[in-house]
Amino acid sequence: MSSVALIASSHSSASAALVYAALVDAESWPSWSAYADVEWDVPAGVDRPARVGDIRTIRTSTGRACCRERVVEMVPDQRFSYEQAAGLFTSHRGSVDLARAAHGGTDITWSVTYRHSLPLVDMLRRRRLQVWAQDLASYANSIVSRNS
Repeated sequence: MSSVALIASSHSSASAALVYAALVDAESWPSWSAYADVEWDVPAGVDRPARVGDIRTIRTSTGRACCRERVVEMVPDQRFSYEQAAGLFTSHRGSVDLARAAHGGTDITWSVTYRHSLPLVDMLRRRRLQVWAQDLASYANSIVSRNS
């Protein structure tokens, strides 16, 4: 199997702190992504922010689990990285990098690497990744607009 690397980028007028907060807030995902549900797997009764080592389950609007991802790196307001713990893609690792843009706001770079054995997956994943990056930026922009 070959290894694939994909990169998508977008820009938000929001601060990196706001974009990062939206990214790690599982409850916000249905507001900005195509997924209906992202849920952190933490022990019952534990209410805390996500942290390295945590696992999240991502489900589609049909309610089926799409994948389980483990958080492998969290640098507040700069980077969120994960790897697939279970799902369709093997050796899947993703990172969302946030950087202050020269003209204000935040530049978002979402990158993934994985191995696959399905034809035409790269093109579909590339499109989906770009949509996620744009949707995250749009969602953060909408928060800025609501709060102004």
